[in-house]
Amino acid sequence: MKIWIDILTPKQLLFSESIIEKLDKKYEILCTSREYVEVKKLAKIRNFNLKYVGNHGGNDNNRKLDASIDRMDKLSRKIKVFRPDIVISFCSPEAARISFGLGIKHIVFCDSPHANAVMRLTLPLVQKLLAPDIIPKKEFSKFGIDEKNIISYKAIDAVVTIKRKVNEKISLPFKNNKRKSILIRVEEEEASYVLKSNKIIPIIKKIINEFKEENIVILGRYTKQIKNLQKIAGQKALVVKMSLDGKHLLNHTDVFIGSGGTMTAESALMGIPTISYNAVPNIVENFLLKKKLIKRETDPNKISKQIKKIFDSTKGINQNRAKKIVGQMEDPIQKLIKVIKE
Repeated sequence: MKIWIDILTPKQLLFSESIIEKLDKKYEILCTSREYVEVKKLAKIRNFNLKYVGNHGGNDNNRKLDASIDRMDKLSRKIKVFRPDIVISFCSPEAARISFGLGIKHIVFCDSPHANAVMRLTLPLVQKLLAPDIIPKKEFSKFGIDEKNIISYKAIDAVVTIKRKVNEKISLPFKNNKRKSILIRVEEEEASYVLKSNKIIPIIKKIINEFKEENIVILGRYTKQIKNLQKIAGQKALVVKMSLDGKHLLNHTDVFIGSGGTMTAESALMGIPTISYNAVPNIVENFLLKKKLIKRETDPNKISKQIKKIFDSTKGINQNRAKKIVGQMEDPIQKLIKVIKE
């Protein structure tokens, strides 16, 4: 059997790693992506074989449309040659249109019903959707997929990605290992579902002034964004692109401040004290909050107080809570294997 997996983001790449590891060797798998800096860097770090087709359209709607049309044209030619029996994606609009046009069964994973445009472009065309059970099926069915084709699993996606192995021998950007380490992840700016908020700038300014004696690392995403952050941080913090595996950084972090997305969920399930400034309100972030795995805060002064409280608290409380919750989750990949066999 031949399987085509279309991978568009770093999280999807890490999730796909686990899919490939657990599928039988008898499957012939083609993994495609697009020219997108964060994915290319992570693929190199993880030694993941990807075929790059087309580009990321950026934050302009016209460019997004043109990039998608161009990618669909180039991808369809490759897929006609490869002739897969099944398509797996994470709600890739191009994969949805091509698999529908060629009559190939398409299975998708999704934990982001807030990505309105992507949901509308994919869900009416797919055969099966696998999603965390914390997300009500109606959040997806309103976009055109029948609820009987939605398969829930008792987990969030980060339970898959946090289990990956990392190379601990790679050097870290932290200046002094004896200091406390604060890791800040800046939100996505070019996704269609993100509202430009600038919540993080006042937070960064407060942290670099209050905790200048500690290790502060700010993870940016795009060149322009990083240049702006460097002007704000000066010598008080290190601003970097994601040039190494995020889990490697998290393993050596005392406090993580994230936007409520993938790294926030990973940090929380790893038991790291985590503060979410909730740049993209979503159901997974709400779940982590209810389970007391994260704190949600946007006020810079209150975040500063939270960090001081974390530094003064006894270690291990977060790890124990996270370990218990992770232990109650099931493996979403086993659900996928069952769907493929059916």
